[in-house]
Amino acid sequence: MDLDLRRRFFAEEIEAVCKLRSAALVDAFATVARERFLRPGPWTVLAESDFLAGSGMQTRLTPDADPARIYHNIVVAIDPARQLFNGQPGTIAVWLDALDLTPGARVLHVGCGLGYYTAVIAQCVGPTGRVVAFEVDEPLATEARENLRSCPWVDVDCGDASRPLSETFDAILVNAGVTHPLDEWLDAMALGGRAILPLTGTMAAMGSNIGKGPVLRLTNREAGDFGARVFSFVAIYSALGLRDPGMNDKLGKAMMGGPAQWQAITRLRRDPHEPAASCWLHGATFCLSTA
Repeated sequence: MDLDLRRRFFAEEIEAVCKLRSAALVDAFATVARERFLRPGPWTVLAESDFLAGSGMQTRLTPDADPARIYHNIVVAIDPARQLFNGQPGTIAVWLDALDLTPGARVLHVGCGLGYYTAVIAQCVGPTGRVVAFEVDEPLATEARENLRSCPWVDVDCGDASRPLSETFDAILVNAGVTHPLDEWLDAMALGGRAILPLTGTMAAMGSNIGKGPVLRLTNREAGDFGARVFSFVAIYSALGLRDPGMNDKLGKAMMGGPAQWQAITRLRRDPHEPAASCWLHGATFCLSTA
């Protein structure tokens, strides 16, 4: 099969399986060459069925370096030695779809790796938009910057995105597990802006670099008042430099209450208040609340 046709089939398969609403997002997956954002193959890959509880990640090597091998809903390693992968397309596609990306939108991408999903975002917002991507690993950030050179509306910064941001964004994608939303990200959300935030507790049995937890979609409704809802659950690589041990413990205890409790979250509050029964996760400057 012609590689362009294979990309289109890959994109439409993701659209069907994940029930994507955005035609622009499907076109982006059909346009961006995934192999350009990976190191030379053959590639170490991981399918959903390769993960077995208690036995770690069961990776396998593609038979050859034919780019057609990676146009499936599989995770591809960008650094096999560190078990660092570029994210499952079916998972990230759902997150991007929930951000309602449109031409001209301004997007913050935290944890861009080698830039594949940053490129997908860039295709969605187009040259009238703006994408600011952060990657904490300097070699990866350097490669991502080179990979995205053809998109001048994308800036790649080496860092963890924890510093104050000088601009606002219509959408924020945090592409790694964190223990809490940073004030800097909330401050940078434009009115009506959306954010995808994987809140994860670390899992000792899987190693300290992997966590699991609910994925939140936040909406900036007005100053200090954010809508919040949980729409999926994920196991994901933990963000470097963005995790707080105390909040990790609090998050772990909150998740012990089960899905019925975290699915009842409706708001993210930033006003000072004492912990109450409606506070699912109460922090110093934020609270995920069910009321």
